[in-house]
Parts: sequence; structure tokens; C-alpha cells
Amino acid sequence: MSSHGDKGEVNGDRRLDLAARAAWLYYEKSKTQDQIAAELGVSRQVVQRLIALAQSERLIRFQLVHPMSECIELAERLMDRFSLQYCDVAMNEFGNIEDIPAVGLHAALYLETVLQQKAPLTIAIGNGKAMREVSRRLQPINRPQHKCVSLMGNLTRDGRASHYDVVTWLSERIGAQCFPLPMPVVTHSIEEREVLQAQPGYRNLKALVEEASLLMMGIGYWGPEASLYMDGFITAAETGQAMECGAIGELLGTAIDANGRVVDADYHPRLTSFALTSPAERPTVIVGSGTNRAAAITAALAAKLANGLITDENTARRILDGV
Repeated sequence: MSSHGDKGEVNGDRRLDLAARAAWLYYEKSKTQDQIAAELGVSRQVVQRLIALAQSERLIRFQLVHPMSECIELAERLMDRFSLQYCDVAMNEFGNIEDIPAVGLHAALYLETVLQQKAPLTIAIGNGKAMREVSRRLQPINRPQHKCVSLMGNLTRDGRASHYDVVTWLSERIGAQCFPLPMPVVTHSIEEREVLQAQPGYRNLKALVEEASLLMMGIGYWGPEASLYMDGFITAAETGQAMECGAIGELLGTAIDANGRVVDADYHPRLTSFALTSPAERPTVIVGSGTNRAAAITAALAAKLANGLITDENTARRILDGV
């Protein structure tokens, strides 16, 4: 698992998990302490202390004795399968099929590591349930030098806002500058979209997205209860038409097929969200879980729309088993 951000000390409840991960990489994968430091995003001295902690806590015998070990192996397999820069797999608690709280916590821990740096940075954030959970799980810090910019709008065509205005919540948690995208996710017409995107505010947001050092977003599956439809951003007819074109999931409102290709959806020319590039050139992390999203995650990673993933073990196994 690789990380971005501060190379400093690790703290909090995550120490045992990181100790288990460091020990597994050291003893099972025969990696050097310098290699482990690079993967975990910490210093070599911290790696030494993590391995010592794993020994003192009796996590190491002839095999790694820790529930995270299976998740670590799943993450490694996903990284190998899709050539990812980053992957973290959370344990499913109590047999949950979809463990949004656990995945949200892991994503929050990852994001906290990124946000620790003192130099100003810009992060671009998507909306949705998973990303809302990330914002809820973040520990409050004060980073007024950082900027949070939204990758997609949060309004329906009639002006109603959804409950998932993540960029505002996240900015409040970390004291960062907030840049929402105050426009409908899908407009009534192409002309309306062009007028909105010609505004100086939109051009400023686009520049911020282009300079962002991290992009993080949820992912949706496609069906009669697709999030875009349930939240009122698209109509039932638009949902069905995209499905007929082969849509199996969506990223930032863009419907994709089983190969990660953008489908010929009628609403796409009126979509206002910022498009992803393929292959992803910057750290681009999908946060998502649920076996109904496994196909969409697989498609997005195979098409290299993202180079990072935070998910749960049930979803990870489903992806590795070929959905």
C-alpha cells in the first residue's frame, strides 16, 4: 500500500494496523525498510518502530496473526491486478455486505495523512454517501492554507440541493478554503450548460481541479435505483436510456459500461461535472463498497480512470473473483 503526504510519525488507533502491515511487508514480502517506508508514506525510523511494535504485541509468530492480514493481501492483489498506486481494504464487520462506515474510516485516515502537510495543497472531492462518510470520519484539524474543490454540482434541475454536499462539510472539518460547484448536475439544455460553464467562477474551479494533487470520489452502480436517479439529478427515462446503452456504473455522473467506456447517454452533453482523464495522471482514488458496485469499480480501474481504491473485503473479493 502506498500513500501520499507527510512522512512523519504515525499516531492513533491505526498503529496496530500499520504495524501488522509493515511486518507483513517485511517478513512475508521480504521488502526492505526503505521500500516499506515509501509504501506506507512514513519514515524508515517509523517503520522500524512499527515492526518492533508488531513483535511486542505478538502479532508475529510463524505467520502474521492479525485480522488485517487478509485485507492486506487483498489490497496487494488488487494493486497487482490493476497496477494501482494505492489500495486499502477495510474489514467487514458483522458480515455486512456493504460496509460504508468502515470504508469511510479508512478513507478518512488516508485523507488525514495527505492533509497533514503544511504546504498549501488542493484536493478535489466528489459527492455521495461514501464521501459523506469520509467527511464525517475526519478528525478536525486547522488547515486554512488548503483548498477543497467539488468535482460535481449538487443541485437538481429545479434548484433543489441534495444531502451530499460533501465539499462544504469536509472543508469545515479541516478549516480549509471551500470551492463548491453551485450548479445543476445535469442542466435542462446544452445551451444552459454552456452559459454556466462560461462564467468566471466555473473557469476558476476548473483551474483548481487541474492543479489538485489528489482526486477522491465515490462510485455508483447503474440500475432502477441508481443514485443519480434517486437523488433527482436525472429522470427515469434518462436512467433507462443509459442502461440500454450498456451503463453498469457511474463516476462523477458519467455513465460507463463494463469496459469503463463512457456510454452514449442522452444526458451526457448536459452534464456539468468535471471529466476524469484516462489514464489517471494524478492520485485519483475511488472510495466505494458493496457487491452491486463491484462491476463498476472493476470497469473504472480496468479503464484506468482511477489509480487508487479504498473498499471493503467483500467487495475486494468480488472484484478479484471477476464479479
